[in-house]
Amino acid sequence: MSENSMDLEIRQAEAENRIQNLVWTISGDYQLKVQPDVDLFLRSRYRGLYHAILEGGFFRFYDRNEFSLYLLKKLYYEADEKELGKVVKLCMDAAIWRPLSQDHPGILKIRLRSAEDFLETEFQRCSVSPLGRLQLAWQGTAAQGEGKVYDAKTAEAMDLLRTLEEDIMKKTLLQQKLSPGSVIAVADRIYNLLSDPGFERKHGDLEHVLNVTLDELTEASFDWKDFLQEEEEIPDSLNDFRDPDVSAQPSSEKKKRNENRVIQLDEKTRAKAYQYMELNYGRSYMKPLEQKRINYAVCRGNHEGCSLYFTEGILNNMVRKNYQSEYVRRQVEQNKTTYRRNRQMARKNIQILSDTLRQALMRSQEEERIRGKSGLICPRELWQIGRTKEPKIFEKVIQRNHSDFVVDILMDASSSQRDRSGEVAVQGYIISEALSQVGIPHRVQSFCTCWDYTILERFREYEDPREKNENIFQYSTSANNRDGLAVKAVVHSLIQRPEENKILIVLSDGRPNDRIVNRTVSRAPVLYTGEFAVRDTAEEIRRARNLGIAVLGVFAGEESDLDAEKRIFGKDFAYIRNIRNFSHMVGRYLKKQLDINEN
Repeated sequence: MSENSMDLEIRQAEAENRIQNLVWTISGDYQLKVQPDVDLFLRSRYRGLYHAILEGGFFRFYDRNEFSLYLLKKLYYEADEKELGKVVKLCMDAAIWRPLSQDHPGILKIRLRSAEDFLETEFQRCSVSPLGRLQLAWQGTAAQGEGKVYDAKTAEAMDLLRTLEEDIMKKTLLQQKLSPGSVIAVADRIYNLLSDPGFERKHGDLEHVLNVTLDELTEASFDWKDFLQEEEEIPDSLNDFRDPDVSAQPSSEKKKRNENRVIQLDEKTRAKAYQYMELNYGRSYMKPLEQKRINYAVCRGNHEGCSLYFTEGILNNMVRKNYQSEYVRRQVEQNKTTYRRNRQMARKNIQILSDTLRQALMRSQEEERIRGKSGLICPRELWQIGRTKEPKIFEKVIQRNHSDFVVDILMDASSSQRDRSGEVAVQGYIISEALSQVGIPHRVQSFCTCWDYTILERFREYEDPREKNENIFQYSTSANNRDGLAVKAVVHSLIQRPEENKILIVLSDGRPNDRIVNRTVSRAPVLYTGEFAVRDTAEEIRRARNLGIAVLGVFAGEESDLDAEKRIFGKDFAYIRNIRNFSHMVGRYLKKQLDINEN
């Protein structure tokens, strides 16, 4: 190796190290991984430094994954990656440079020198394109206090960037991550205005872009690796899991994929799918033979060819740290934050519900005295002899004992619950705490479906101590939901419990929906969506009730799905419009099941 080559390598290593340290210092997150732009740093020291400052500063204030998902979804609709990157950099600068410079005044000098370098080296290239002219105008403002506005579109885009400057300065609580919603809206508008004016007409507006599901991203032909930052985590990348025919389809056909699509997996890919389950949902706590036995017993009829996967979550039995584990960690904090914000209300609900259950249990064990023709003589009733046709002078004491109860709580953890995940976690925690306080054995699980696996994540087992209730805050959402199979699996184990009285509480949004993954290429199973999925779930609920299990549906979804919820659960469901009334709604049902209604 020549001396010049060695010198270049040393300079590159030093630059990479300096950039990474700068990102960590600005962000305050020493686990944050970035791709240092060493080439930019070597070309222009100040531009390279300021690029690192932008990355660290933006992810200090804003939620990184929400923003990254937007970029991924925009690219799914074939947005130009380079153009989108330029827009994003402008929006990052507008969103964070003022509050960041208040904490680090030295940043202002670096920003100034970076802008000057940009204007000096990039003017000719940028002046020929709409987005380039916006870059010149913005950098001119940074370098000289005011940039040249070339046309009406540039002026409109500059106004959008200034709204971001003003927006974050209105935020006073920057200790917690902010949602990048306003940044996303501005970035999307600028991209559509300057880089691809026909984007909305061809692909839809921002709302349509954000509605792209994770499954659609998984099936897409571009690589997830850059987003997940875990090349070594997923065998042969997630692209191996998509339909093998997808890559041969024209781009216009890719966009037509929807929830009615059947995905087919061969044996080799299914083996990788199991590795994916372990990696992203945690290793199974169940022995393979036991799991196989349950699959054989439960995965029949409408669920033939499907599989069950039993886990205690990625945080409790992790293969290795990856994007999903970090996502769940963040979700845990968000769930706990939701609880802390509503602590007083939640504690009141727990107290009301536990008092209701305690009173019901006490009454269910009361002695009941009845009069009849046999039993112990009751002296005060002897007057009836000779005066009534059928004197009832005997008394029997019947010990009422309906306190032999067990409860299962099943929480829908599909991606459609993402916006309500904190509330759902709090609801599950309230019920579990109340049951723990009165000593009723209960199990809490969530369910979702990924590929042909319906994942049942166990937060606490029936006899676990009260401390285990904290695990419910590990509730997180992803993928689809095969409600009928999840209910069937829970009933299969619940019916084996020794308690006489069994209750199943299902927290869901009334939207069973799952893309079937075909285990045999020759089969063409009915898609688990729409009317078929609702009917199947309702049948499993009726089957549970016929087996003597009382089932309550707790609905916290959209009002448009209320009809499906009614058809699934019949009259025994609670519509939770406001979590403050949660204990009253659930308590009323449990009182009925504890048989304390006076006749």
